[in-house]
Amino acid sequence: MANERIDRIELMNTFIRIIESGSLSAAAVQLNTTQATVSRRLKSLEEMLGCKLLLRTTHAMKLTDDGERCYQHAKTVTGHWMMLEDDLRNAGDEPVGTLRVRAPHAFGQQQLIAPLTQFLRQYPQMNVEWMLNDKAPLFVTENIDCAIHLGAQPDPSTISVLLAEVPRIVVAAPELLAGYPQIDQPEALTALPWVALNLFYQQEVTLRQVVGGETRTLAIAPRLSTDSLYAVRETVLAGLGVGIVSAWIVAQDLEQGKLVHVLPEWQAAPLPVWLAYPYSRYYPARLRKFLELMREILPGLMGMQPPERRKKSRSSRPA
Repeated sequence: MANERIDRIELMNTFIRIIESGSLSAAAVQLNTTQATVSRRLKSLEEMLGCKLLLRTTHAMKLTDDGERCYQHAKTVTGHWMMLEDDLRNAGDEPVGTLRVRAPHAFGQQQLIAPLTQFLRQYPQMNVEWMLNDKAPLFVTENIDCAIHLGAQPDPSTISVLLAEVPRIVVAAPELLAGYPQIDQPEALTALPWVALNLFYQQEVTLRQVVGGETRTLAIAPRLSTDSLYAVRETVLAGLGVGIVSAWIVAQDLEQGKLVHVLPEWQAAPLPVWLAYPYSRYYPARLRKFLELMREILPGLMGMQPPERRKKSRSSRPA
């Protein structure tokens, strides 16, 4: 009778988190509980099923054969349970619950706040954990539902849809350029001090001619190297060096004359914007609605451009 009072779905969800996060402590963090609670749930599941699911030592954790079968069945059962909850609670496909989303720092702070706010107003039963990080998303270990990612395609085992591209341009403060001969060829840029956005360039930059497509690769010696697009913009505004930035973040600075678009006939390769999420047998309404929103608004945001047609993306529309 005691087993009837145990939340079996909770036990299976905990077991899945342990396996996918890699440890009991990581699972506890993701589930917002204690490691002792996670350990108790694992023990309860093993006692209920009458078998050992995990072999644990001080430094390692390994699934038993029974544990592997349990994991596969648990994924199926919890997926069907989510489907049942959505179907019975939300006949009108109204999204509820919490969605965990990763987005790039600058892009997520500036470009995406307005559509995110609109999304939350439209669906009052929704909550979003909006996590900002410029590195490639780690869906399992970070327990992320979906991610907006700039740059190289995320993990190919996930679903990734190419939605748009971000043009990148060379900019500098007028005061900096005044101290150097006129820049009329890409090679002249090597004489200038640089600020590097080290996620995309550090010791060299490659520029492509807008008309003609010729490319030039230049060695640079950065005065400052950072992983923050905001830091690059601010230090370039201060005259520390020349930098390559996303065109949207300096649009107003260029209009006001605070920055100069250097060699506008040469640009860095645009950054692809991906919408990525793990494959699943079932996608809850909160994820489906958010993916629909991103597909709709991302290509039309200020400073975006359609992706080049030759590029392909792995796409699977959630059902």
